Amino acid sequence: MAQRLADNYRLCLNLGKALIDRAVIGILGEEKLTIEFRDKEKLFDLLKEGRGLILMTSHVGCWQAAMSALRFLQTPVHLLLLREEGDIDRHYFEHAGIESPYRIIDPTGYLGGVLEMMQVLRAGEILCVMGDRFLSGRKGSLAIDFLGGKALFPISSFKIASATRAPIVVLYSHKSGPYNYALDIYDIIRVPSDVGKHDQDFLPYVQKFALTLESYTTAYPYQFFNFYNMWIEDLQIVEKKRGILNEHQGKPEENSY
Repeated sequence: MAQRLADNYRLCLNLGKALIDRAVIGILGEEKLTIEFRDKEKLFDLLKEGRGLILMTSHVGCWQAAMSALRFLQTPVHLLLLREEGDIDRHYFEHAGIESPYRIIDPTGYLGGVLEMMQVLRAGEILCVMGDRFLSGRKGSLAIDFLGGKALFPISSFKIASATRAPIVVLYSHKSGPYNYALDIYDIIRVPSDVGKHDQDFLPYVQKFALTLESYTTAYPYQFFNFYNMWIEDLQIVEKKRGILNEHQGKPEENSY
C-alpha cells in the first residue's frame, strides 16, 4: 500500500510538472524550454514521399511541448482532438491567447472525421493522433497485450494509413531535465494497402504500437498519464456496475464504451 501511494504521488507530481511546462510555453514562450529532437531528417525524408504523415503520440511526457517543436517542418499540422463539454483544460496556445497553430479535426463529426483525415494525408500534410485512447464504444478498437494485461487500443488511424499508404511515426516526448524535453521517434509503422478489411487484420500493427508505449513506460514509468480505464478487466468491472445501475433505473444501456 505504501509503495502504491508513493507511485501515485510521483505520477501526479510529474503530471503537474507537465501542465506547468505547457503553461510556460504559452505564457513565457517556447524558448523557455529546450526540446531536443535528433530525428528531424527522418521526418523530412518521410514527407518527401508525398503521402502525408501520421504522427502518433500518447498521453506521455508533454505532448504539446513536442507539438510546438514541429514548426521546423513548415507543413500544415492537423490535430484530431475531442473537447468535451465543460472541459476547462487550456492548451499552450490558449495560455498565449493566440489562435490554434493546428487545424482541429473533430472526431465526433461526420464519419468520425475520417474523410477530413484522408484529405489531409492526400494533400501531403501532417495528421497528429493519440494512439492510446479510444473515444467511445468498443467498436473500432482491439484488445492488445499491454503491460501484462489486455488493453483496448483504437484502430482507425491504422485503417487510414492502409488506405492512404501514409507512414505512421510514433513520436514520444519525455522530461529530461528541469527545463528540458527530449523528443524521440520510437518506430515507423507502415500498414500495407492490402492488409485486409477486418479489424483483426490490423492487430499486428496495433500491437507494434503498443510495444512502443510499453517500452516508453518501462523507461519512464511516471510520465505515462493514462488516468483512465483501458484494460479489459477494469472495463468489465465498470460495465457490470453500470449494468446493475441501469437495471435499477429501468434504463438498460448498450455499448457504454
